Amino acid sequence: MTNAFSLINRKNNLQKLNITKLTFCLALITTTSFGQYIGQHKDVVTVQTKIEAKASSFDLSDVRLLPSRFKDNADREGAWMLSLPVERLMQSFKVNAGMLTDNKKNVRKMPIPLGGWEGLDMELRGHSIGHLLSGLSLQYASTGDEAFKKKSDSIVNVLAQVQQVLNQDGYLSAFPQNYIDRNIAGTGVWAPWYTLHKILAGLTDVYWQTGNKQALDVVNKMAGWTFKKIGTLPNDVLARMLRNEFGGMNDAFYNLYSITGNPDHLKLAQLFYHHAALDPLLRKKDTLDKAHANTIIPKVVGEARSYELGGDEKDKEIATFFWNTIIKDHTYVNGSNSDKEHLFKDGKISEHLTGNTGETCNTYNMLKLTKHLFTWNAEEKYADYYEQALYNHILGQQDPKTGMVCYFTPLQSGSYRLYSTPDQSFWCCVGSGFESHSKFGESIYFHDDKGIYINLFIPSELNWNAKSFKVKQETQYPEEASTKFTIETTNKENVVLHIRYPSWATNGAIVLVNGKKQNIKQSAGSYITIDRKWITGDKVEVTYPMSLRVISTNDNAKIAAITYGPIVLAAPMGTEGMTGTRPYHDAQDPYEYYGFDYHIPNNFLHSIDTKGKDLTSMIHPVEGKKLTFSIDGTPIILVPFYNLHRERYVVYWDLK
Repeated sequence: MTNAFSLINRKNNLQKLNITKLTFCLALITTTSFGQYIGQHKDVVTVQTKIEAKASSFDLSDVRLLPSRFKDNADREGAWMLSLPVERLMQSFKVNAGMLTDNKKNVRKMPIPLGGWEGLDMELRGHSIGHLLSGLSLQYASTGDEAFKKKSDSIVNVLAQVQQVLNQDGYLSAFPQNYIDRNIAGTGVWAPWYTLHKILAGLTDVYWQTGNKQALDVVNKMAGWTFKKIGTLPNDVLARMLRNEFGGMNDAFYNLYSITGNPDHLKLAQLFYHHAALDPLLRKKDTLDKAHANTIIPKVVGEARSYELGGDEKDKEIATFFWNTIIKDHTYVNGSNSDKEHLFKDGKISEHLTGNTGETCNTYNMLKLTKHLFTWNAEEKYADYYEQALYNHILGQQDPKTGMVCYFTPLQSGSYRLYSTPDQSFWCCVGSGFESHSKFGESIYFHDDKGIYINLFIPSELNWNAKSFKVKQETQYPEEASTKFTIETTNKENVVLHIRYPSWATNGAIVLVNGKKQNIKQSAGSYITIDRKWITGDKVEVTYPMSLRVISTNDNAKIAAITYGPIVLAAPMGTEGMTGTRPYHDAQDPYEYYGFDYHIPNNFLHSIDTKGKDLTSMIHPVEGKKLTFSIDGTPIILVPFYNLHRERYVVYWDLK
C-alpha cells in the first residue's frame, strides 16, 4: 500500500495529520473463501462462470486443519481478531456519521482510538475493518467456531446503522464522502477507493461464509451509491480517478455481480478497468519497472475474475502474461516481490536485496491470482509457486511468540523482521494478514468431476460431500519428506487422486498404496495419478526425497540462496546492534520505522568461499536437528527461513 504521492510527501502528510501513535456439517450451510473461485457456492450465485475449467475449488468449510505450524498461526490470528473490541473498531465510522464526537464533553465516553492507519485523522481509516470482516468469516468457515460469526455479525450490524445514519444514498465509510470527490477531481488524497474495496470485500465474504443477509444488503446499498457517483463520469475523468490506487474494486464488483446478476454491478466492475496499467499487459509488454506492486496486482486479479464470468480471452491473456512476468523477472527465492513496495527493471533481482523487500500484501494478492490460474488448467507450476510463497513468505510473516506480523520481509543480509502491535499499527499487511492466516485450508485440495487434486502437503481433513469421500492427510512435511493419506468413503465408483509431483523433487518419488509400491510413470513437475475404487481404510503414502539446491539471482550467478526441497534456508546471525525493536508507537509509518537502514555491522558474514566446489557438496545435515545444516569450513548454520524471528539473518549469499 502506498500514497499517491512520493514517499517524502507521505511522511510529511503523516506528520501533518498528527496521527495518534499508535465441522464438516458447515459445508451444507456456508460457502467459500472470497466468493470468487470456480466451483464454489453454485446454489447462491446468479451468474455462473462461462469458461471450462480444469479444476474447481472446494469450499473452505470442506477442509479442517490438523495440528501443524499452519494451524498454530491460524489460531493465533483468530485470537488476535477476537480480542479487538467492536466499539474501538467502529469508532471512526461512528465519528464520521456524527454518532460520536471528539469534543471535550464526550472525550471520556469515547473508547481509546485505534492507532496507525486506523487513527481518527488517517485518510485510510476503515480499511482494516474490511480485512477483519474477511478474516473473521474465513475463520468461521475454517473452524465452525460461532465466536467468529458473532463478532462479524456485530460489526455488520454497526456498519448498517452507520450507513443508515449517514443517509447518503448508501455511502459507507470511516471518512467523509469528499475524499472520493477529491480523488475524482485529482486533488491530493491517499487511496479512498482502496479502503472502500476492503469494506465491500469484507461484507461480501461475511455473506458468502456465514449467510448474513444484512451484509449483502449493506453491500448492495454501497454499490448503488457508487453507481450514482461514477456511473456517468466522462472517460477522461475516470482515467484521472484511476491513477490513484483503488485496490480490487473491479474484483469486488465482479463478485457482487455474480451474486446479484445486476447489470449495474457489472458496469461498475468494468468502469474500474485501468487502461494505462492493463493495456500494455494485453500487448505482452513489460512496463512494470517502478510500478507500485500492490496497486497493479489486484487489478489483474479482477481481470482474472472477469475472464471467468465473461469468457473474454483478452482478460485471460492479461492475467497469464502478468503472472509469468512477475514469476520470471520479479520474484525472490521466498516467493515475494518488490523493493520499497515497487517493482523494478526485469532481471535485476541482485540489485534489489534491501531491507524493504517483500511487501506481504503483494504475495497475498499473487496467491489469489495464482489460485484463479490454477483452476483454469491445473498446471503444476501454479501449485509450485503457491507452495513456495506460502511456506517461505506468508508462514513466516507471523511471529510465533506474539502473533504479530511483518509489513516487509527484508532480504538484505543482516536485516531482520519487524512486527506490528496489537492495536497501534493496522497497516495494509496487518489487514491482509488477518485473511492469509485464516484460510490455509483453501488451496490444499481442488477437484474435477472424477477426482481430487492434492496440491499442498499440510495436515488436514477433506470432506467431499458430493462424492461421499473423505481424505485425512497426516504429515510432518517439510521436516519429513513423506505424507500419508487415509480414505473414508461409501462411494462405489472410481475416484482419481492427482497427487502433486513437485518440480523440485528431482530425486524421484515413492508411492505406496496399502503398503504396496506403485510404478510411477510421471516425472517432477506434474501429477501422480491413482485411479481406483477406494474403500474405507485405504492408505496412500507418498515420499519425495529432498535435496539441496543453490538458486542464483536471475542477473548474477554469484548472488545465491540455498533451498532444501521447497524450503528456503537462512542463517541466524544473532542480535548484535539491533535497534529496530523499539515499540511501534514511535513510528507508525513502516518506512519511517524500517528507516531503510538496519545498521548492519561492518564485519557481518554474508559470503561463502566455495574454493571452486559445488556449494551443495559443502552442506551437511546437523545430526539430531531437523532441517538444520552446516557448511564446511564456516561457522554458518542453516535453518528454515520461516523459523527465523527476532534476530538477524542471511538468505542471499555472495559466492566467492
